Amino acid sequence: MKRFIKITATTAIVILTGLVSLTSCSNDDDTDQITNSIVLTQADKDALLFMLEEEKLARDTYEYLDNLWSINQFGNIKNSEQSHMNLVANLLTQSNVPFEILPYGEFTNTEIQTLYDQFVVDGSISMNNALTIGATIEDLDIRDLQDYIDVTSNVALISVFENLQCGSRNHLRSFFTAIENSGENYVPQYISQEQFDTIVTSGSEQCN
Repeated sequence: MKRFIKITATTAIVILTGLVSLTSCSNDDDTDQITNSIVLTQADKDALLFMLEEEKLARDTYEYLDNLWSINQFGNIKNSEQSHMNLVANLLTQSNVPFEILPYGEFTNTEIQTLYDQFVVDGSISMNNALTIGATIEDLDIRDLQDYIDVTSNVALISVFENLQCGSRNHLRSFFTAIENSGENYVPQYISQEQFDTIVTSGSEQCN
């Protein structure tokens, strides 16, 4: 009788130990999956940091032009660009990538700084010029986002960038409509004419 109880206790310990081991392995696997989902390559980090400033380029330029011309497109879309910045910043934070958002009109990337400086000068010439600047920024944004999407396998980054791209297509439609209503036209500078035509002749999209 005593031997039976001893064996049962020992067996119970072995079973419990096995369950703990299995649970530990399962938790470790889950942790690895969660960790892997937010781990970024250096190229992914660079892409996010660049796009954070490019979305800031849009926000800052639209803020400047909205104050100058009080055009509805700038007033509405600058708030959307702030949301785009927040999406990128959130992913950087989740991935433990340090970043800094400089004051309005200031950029770490010298190419983006040059673009901003030129955009505010050109956009100050006329209302139509300002709208053209808006279309140009969205045109550029769509191209750059696609370039980064094409070279990454990170699901989280792709999801964020596709969302930003969806927003940029809607913004491009809005600017193009305003340009057409003013009797002018816009020729794409960064995406193909075929892609541009497909965007502006299709309806507004619902972006997540």
